[in-house]
Amino acid sequence: MRNTNKSHQPVMLEEVTKFLSPKDDMVYVDGTFGSGGYSKRILELANCQVLAIDRDPEALKLGKRLEKESKGRLVLLEGSFGKMVELLKSKGITNVDGVVLDLGISSIQLNDPERGFSFSLDGPLDMRMNRKDTKKLTAEKLINHLSEKELAKIIYEYGEEKFSKRIAKAIVQKRKNGLIKRTSELANIIRSVVRGSHDGIDPATKTFMALRIYINNEIQEIIKGLKASEFLLKPGGKIIIVSFHSLEDREVKKFLVKCANKPKGTSRHLPKPKEVETTPTLNILTKKIVRPTHEEVLGNPRARSARLRAAERTAAPILMHQTQANTEGEKDVY
Repeated sequence: MRNTNKSHQPVMLEEVTKFLSPKDDMVYVDGTFGSGGYSKRILELANCQVLAIDRDPEALKLGKRLEKESKGRLVLLEGSFGKMVELLKSKGITNVDGVVLDLGISSIQLNDPERGFSFSLDGPLDMRMNRKDTKKLTAEKLINHLSEKELAKIIYEYGEEKFSKRIAKAIVQKRKNGLIKRTSELANIIRSVVRGSHDGIDPATKTFMALRIYINNEIQEIIKGLKASEFLLKPGGKIIIVSFHSLEDREVKKFLVKCANKPKGTSRHLPKPKEVETTPTLNILTKKIVRPTHEEVLGNPRARSARLRAAERTAAPILMHQTQANTEGEKDVY
């Protein structure tokens, strides 16, 4: 595999570390290690320990040098951040002082054509985060075997693509002439039926994103990762999440608001909620989403759609049913 790490720039690095405020002797989780940008900066800012998680073995392979240089302060863990509780428990850690989650795709994945994530580079239609997981569908199997209706639903729900039916119809028509196997083939099919936008975003963007999210079960992983973070954080611990599209951000916002238990408009005639249900487990630190600076977007186009939310753990206990949800293993839906 080519080394694509050199082009990676961690998004909103200064904002992330400002909210996290790393301190000596504390323990932090980088739930999406990627190219290691956040982990490296956290280790530079404090004499602390970082447990870095990634389900992509190739990303962790590239991180071995940083792990060695850290002299035990960085520990790399292979797996999904939805399994954060179990992964940390295997290292004897049951609570932490901070969690960082970058929900975007890493440049080391996007820039390697063999991974099949990019519509601008020709490669096999794969899109699995972990290519060792043979149980996961590849994008090739997905687009060549699902019905037109099923494809349209995935593209619409996970890509928020308003031309989903048109795209699905074009895919099904094209595959009558033979299997669609390459990213360039799929991208060109989409471009043939969807016009480019005035802002220059490629027409294939939303469809490729939808397939990737569906194949890797990303929305379910986000929900589990957020619950696991809440469960692991010590009182005063911070969680910082960087998302890249509204589908992700909606889940993050919904979870934070629920945990902060912001009051809803209820009738004075209704019974008062039980105290255990009204005690916030998180205090939201970002009243509005934080966006990257104009300067960062100019220097790193990947940051264009980024949005950051942060919260701080309170001392309130978590309900038993939440705890059980946090510690359950991942259930593969495929």
